Amino acid sequence: MSNFRELFYRWGPAILVMAVIFFSSSKPGNDLPNFGTIDFEVKKFGHVIGYGLLALSYWRGLRFDKKYIWLAWVLAIAYALTDEFHQSFVAGRHPSMVDVFLFDGGGAMLALWIGRRRLESKI
Repeated sequence: MSNFRELFYRWGPAILVMAVIFFSSSKPGNDLPNFGTIDFEVKKFGHVIGYGLLALSYWRGLRFDKKYIWLAWVLAIAYALTDEFHQSFVAGRHPSMVDVFLFDGGGAMLALWIGRRRLESKI
């Protein structure tokens, strides 16, 4: 397999998840759906799921090497920071460090923990 194909195979999912997050956070506040009484919970759960998937896709790019699991988490946090900065330019949206470190970082950590446990149970 060529180097480009191998890189795309390994990092393509991360690029796709980053694109989905970017386009989702590009929507103005008024264009976001409202889930009524559970609006806050649904949106924060979206952060947890999105950044969990992003962290796992980063770890995949790093060949699921256990010694680099921390790097997958740091990369997810770094992307969350850039995403919050991006949202500061979108009408009706605002940056939140609570989102970055609690929901995004927490989701990334949880997904990596689950992923590592599953990986270890197959060994």
